[in-house]
Amino acid sequence: MNKGNTYDAIVIGSGISGGWAAKELSEKGLKTIMLERGRNIEHIKDYESPNKNPWEFPHRGGRTQEMIKNHPVLKRDYPLNETNESFWVNEQESPYMEVKRFDWFRGYQVGGRSLTWGRQSYRWSDLDFEANLKDGYGVDWPIRYKDIAAWYSYAERFAGISGNRDGIDVLPDGEYMPPMDMNVVEKNVAARIKKAYGGKRHFIIGRTANITVPHHDRINCQYQNKCWLGCNFGAYFSTQSATLPAAMKTGNLTVRPFSIVTKILYDKNTQRATGVEILDAETNQTYEYFAKIIFLNASALNSAWVLMNSATDIWEHGLGSSSGELGHNVMDHHLGVGAGGRVEGFEDKYYYGRRANGLYIPRFQNVGEDKRDYLRGFGYQGGASREGWSREIPEMQIGAGFKEALTEPGTWTIGFGGFGEILPYHENRIYLDKDKKDKWGLPVLAMDIEIKDNELKMRKDMAAEAKHMLESVGVKDVYTYDNTYGFGQGIHEMGTARMGRDPKTSVLNGNNQVWDAKNVFVTDGASMASAACVNPSLTYMALTARAADFAVNELKKGNL
Repeated sequence: MNKGNTYDAIVIGSGISGGWAAKELSEKGLKTIMLERGRNIEHIKDYESPNKNPWEFPHRGGRTQEMIKNHPVLKRDYPLNETNESFWVNEQESPYMEVKRFDWFRGYQVGGRSLTWGRQSYRWSDLDFEANLKDGYGVDWPIRYKDIAAWYSYAERFAGISGNRDGIDVLPDGEYMPPMDMNVVEKNVAARIKKAYGGKRHFIIGRTANITVPHHDRINCQYQNKCWLGCNFGAYFSTQSATLPAAMKTGNLTVRPFSIVTKILYDKNTQRATGVEILDAETNQTYEYFAKIIFLNASALNSAWVLMNSATDIWEHGLGSSSGELGHNVMDHHLGVGAGGRVEGFEDKYYYGRRANGLYIPRFQNVGEDKRDYLRGFGYQGGASREGWSREIPEMQIGAGFKEALTEPGTWTIGFGGFGEILPYHENRIYLDKDKKDKWGLPVLAMDIEIKDNELKMRKDMAAEAKHMLESVGVKDVYTYDNTYGFGQGIHEMGTARMGRDPKTSVLNGNNQVWDAKNVFVTDGASMASAACVNPSLTYMALTARAADFAVNELKKGNL
């Protein structure tokens, strides 16, 4: 054992949950190394695009034919463009196999997808934590809302979440900074929805990880809406803006980029992990690092990959596979369906800035007396705005009249897009395809995942309910859409190493420990036993802080 490579804790991955693990462990006094498979990105210094205007990009922020060729998966949706192409994975170097279509949008760099996430931050309620037990899909969560409520507060206070305390049962209130403001049409529609549905439906400002007042050396949001380019003000929560600076202040954290963790080292005699093996992505040299505890936060699918590739001399399908659930129960949020329309009567009104946030309609299906022909439910994200210069005016396609028309703001429009829960189906799985290798000669993941009848029924309701709500409050020319959904497009992968109450049916226990190796903790999306219908990242933050606190206490007791 190389003592120079020995730490108290190892954190694998540097995204939202990995950054939190590094912060919590180092602040509690543990000498910690954070291993990131991609390049380093320094806050502000390495953000290439946030100060550029659209005309400063060679293709005005669009995509080129070369980009389309190089990114056969990323091209399927909005992330592929020249403004932040470097924040997304090189698909030629890191391929995967699609048994069924799966859109995997990855970010391999320090900060991971914390640099590009949508920032919507909602607490789960007991409706979500109890769903599996009540309807029989998946396994019962080993925790309830009361077990994580204080950790939600802890995460919100540090990360900086702006929003309202709305008093909605299915969407618990949190610790919020002042909310961003709705525009005049949104306020009007929100009031109309509340009245039309007797206060049982709500149209609220999004709860977002964009700070609205200065916080921990970060400057409040400037309403540029360029968050996914990297924020020079640190106004949105990311590893670079928040958790990494806090961890580095302790003097206890080492960050090693270009470090692909290939396996967790496991001692069958002690039934504990001893460290990890890494492959240096630049030199192809192999190294070992050792620690008392390991936090695996490589993202839901890659965390499963690491487990599958570990301790295969003991378990054929890897560390944590003794239950038969490792790699199974893959979930996401299905989207791309909703409705929109035109709002009259506000032609003399406008709004200021480019708000980096939208509005939210919390779930109302299968709640209380409401019963549907499918399980679980969905929420809507949306908002209202005036059409801009890029709108199409059929009567004026060229000339001075066209230019003059575009100097005036266009019609007010409003839209709702659904985010629906996907059930934890055991047959939705990933596994190692050892016949196909990546640039470094490592086996890649194969994706065998699809939505089923429950989600297809839900999608019809998502469009129908959005249309009904808009029409009920006087929106004109209402239309519905279903752009179809490719699994993974929600970019909320979950469930490959789920928590549970029984080692026979789950990979992790209620403290996010691997049943087969109690000093290995998994607190990213892999740990989720169900998906709910709200954005999951705040839950990852809370689970990580909770697990880190437990791990350090157990370490002090000599139990790890």
